[in-house]
Amino acid sequence: MNNIAIAIHGGAGTITRTSLTPEQEKAYKAALEEAIEIGHKLLQEGKPAMEAVEQAVVSLEDNPLFNAGRGSVFTKEGRHEMDAAIMCGKTLQAGAIAGVQGIKNPVRLSRAVIEHSDHVMLSGYGAEEFARNHGFAFEPETYFFDAYRYKQWSEVRDSNLFMMDHTEQLDQKFGTVGAVAVDYEGNVAAATSTGGMTNKRYNRIGDTSIIGSGTYANNSTCAISCTGHGEYFMRAVVAYDVSCLIEYKDYTLQQACEEVVMNKLVKFGGEGGLIAVNAAGEVALPFNSEGMYRAYRKSNEDTFVAIYKEV
Repeated sequence: MNNIAIAIHGGAGTITRTSLTPEQEKAYKAALEEAIEIGHKLLQEGKPAMEAVEQAVVSLEDNPLFNAGRGSVFTKEGRHEMDAAIMCGKTLQAGAIAGVQGIKNPVRLSRAVIEHSDHVMLSGYGAEEFARNHGFAFEPETYFFDAYRYKQWSEVRDSNLFMMDHTEQLDQKFGTVGAVAVDYEGNVAAATSTGGMTNKRYNRIGDTSIIGSGTYANNSTCAISCTGHGEYFMRAVVAYDVSCLIEYKDYTLQQACEEVVMNKLVKFGGEGGLIAVNAAGEVALPFNSEGMYRAYRKSNEDTFVAIYKEV
């Protein structure tokens, strides 16, 4: 029987001790712990990694603290466009959706793409039609309304600026949620979900739903979920790059993650981080920003939850 492990993230960026009140910090940590416990309990019960990452991400999507699902940010038009992806490390099957509106849990829809279609990625109206055909309920705009998100949007909606999440600077806010896990069978999985950028235009799509950029899983190497400035993560094909260093260069999980996040990304201005797990139950959570909402739990060990850089 293999070691089980699960890790989650809730976004990265300029997250400092001065940027959160004690009440906010407590709320974020409680939300992270709740999601990690949901996923870990499923793994303990012998459920597959795919189910654990999906349910952990659902928990984060349902919490308005995070820029995914219910907490998704506003677009230029004052609406919400969401992206998500999920991947199975055993079969390399993957499902992704992009630019959908009204879906309560985008990660569940991405799982349905695997189970009920011959495709990997569906977007926009077509993805929504697919959702209706498979009985997904749609939530009204009021479900996704959050006063804090609305305030964020109000500050930039009359400009051409876009804004990412979790920072004090308008152009450096990285809001995404994700989970990676390994089950008792040694199978890994990854899932990622996001509301994208505040005030985004033109149906912009980031790295979250692009397999190999923001999400990737392969039993032979690792499972990865990324959070950061998506344009850089797409250009660097971050998630697959980590996997390749393990597969072709025999890097350890930690070495591969640090090479990509702390070296390659930094060299051309990419900010953010990722969470990773391999079939042996090892976990890595590197980030080159000021902070990253993150948590993990291995087998019977205590849950680790953190927000800021460790000293």
